[in-house]
Amino acid sequence: MSDAPARWVVVEPPPRWPTLGLRELWAHRELLYFLVWRDVKVRYKQTLFGVAWAILQPLATMLVFALFFGRLAKLPSEGVPYPLFALSALVPWTFFANGLTQSANSVVINQNLVTKVYFPRLAIPFATVLAGALDFALAFVLLVAFMLWYGILPSLAWLAVLPYSLLALAATLGVGMWLAALNVQYRDVRYAVPFLVQIWLFATPIAYSSTLLAGRWRTLYALNPMVAVVDGFRAALLGTAAPSATVVATSCVVAALLLLSGALYFRRMEQSFADIV
Repeated sequence: MSDAPARWVVVEPPPRWPTLGLRELWAHRELLYFLVWRDVKVRYKQTLFGVAWAILQPLATMLVFALFFGRLAKLPSEGVPYPLFALSALVPWTFFANGLTQSANSVVINQNLVTKVYFPRLAIPFATVLAGALDFALAFVLLVAFMLWYGILPSLAWLAVLPYSLLALAATLGVGMWLAALNVQYRDVRYAVPFLVQIWLFATPIAYSSTLLAGRWRTLYALNPMVAVVDGFRAALLGTAAPSATVVATSCVVAALLLLSGALYFRRMEQSFADIV
């Protein structure tokens, strides 16, 4: 028999002003990994096309945009082919939109875990959003294939998509945690999320160029963090006009505030999840 003392896990009530709990989340990183892998497998279980949906969704949307906004409305595309113009924005946008939709329902869907086992609840929306990274990677491969088709060769400038991808991740996590916590208390949030995503789509320069806005409005426009993400992707991959430092800074500050406030609100509300869900 081993003389080593037993290892106890003490669960204490959360303080009145909760902390982010990142140390606890890191201690449960293996659980986070398994939740991510489970979400990836469940997402495409018993589907006809499997992971091909990650490609079909932005591809179909791009074709619709190219027909109605590119060919019929003839919106300007900053000198690049409109299909590339739209697809380069739809790749990060699809990751953001799917992250919001799925993280909003993540706690309710995992109510069996929440009511029976203790673990850092932040792992649920984190795993849901991170599981979308596979879809993002597959959609990005589709984008690269289209760029090669149009004769755009890889360059070091493409590396600039990495910080903009992190900005998209931060914005998705921030809003996703807000929606996940609110949906536990107010179940009609799940009905409002598709409407929110639809409005957010047209408030982001996906089908049109942000250069259509007057200069004084761009800083206000950048309160939407996806503005810097979309413009940054296009600038890095297609060589269009890069977002200004003011726009990028504004979007980064907003994304950071969303991430911080979303985590704190989620932590504040998680003590009642088991009772309400």
